[in-house]
Amino acid sequence: MPVTKPTSPVKASTQTFIEIEDIKDDVLLLKDFSAAIVIEVGAVNFWLLSSEEQTSTIYAYASLINSLSFPVQILILSKKMDISSYLEYLDGKMAQKKEDLMRTRLAQYKDFIKSVVKKNTVLEKKFYFVVPFSPLEMGVSGLGSGMKKEYVIARAKTALYPKRDHLLRLLAKIGLRATVMQKQELTELFYNLYNPSATGRMLAPVESYTDVIMTSI
Repeated sequence: MPVTKPTSPVKASTQTFIEIEDIKDDVLLLKDFSAAIVIEVGAVNFWLLSSEEQTSTIYAYASLINSLSFPVQILILSKKMDISSYLEYLDGKMAQKKEDLMRTRLAQYKDFIKSVVKKNTVLEKKFYFVVPFSPLEMGVSGLGSGMKKEYVIARAKTALYPKRDHLLRLLAKIGLRATVMQKQELTELFYNLYNPSATGRMLAPVESYTDVIMTSI
């Protein structure tokens, strides 16, 4: 009778399926040695602008896009807004008020906010410009070339930084607040993308971690 050997469980890290190789300063390096810089951009409430301002904003944005001589990616992350902390804040205000009228008004306002969120999906949106760098710009095809990671990052910075600065100037010219995401912000962004929660999570400084950042399920 043949003896069946127990099969050992397959051990695989989640990081095997993640394309990120490293983050150095503000440069995101992928496993195929492509890289990118991510710029978070503030938003303008378009519908609160006058018709003249709307037209001006459209032309300014079109001019920005048409003036770019390099490729960019525009990403929009939408997330259902969590108002639990705001409701707790209102509860605290109600507890502080001694007048019955003020407590009643705050309770009515709280019920109004809850009904608005229940009837309408309130989304929090964040906007990003991604400036990519391809290993083909170095005349290589990626990992098979034997290039060292530090060299690729240095070449990526040389290629990306002038494009980054040019894009920042164009965004400032049309009145949009733009912030280049650094290592800490990028780590938190991807951590929350891969570990979604209602409110998101801020991490300790990434330099303080001595091992892979893990979360329990």
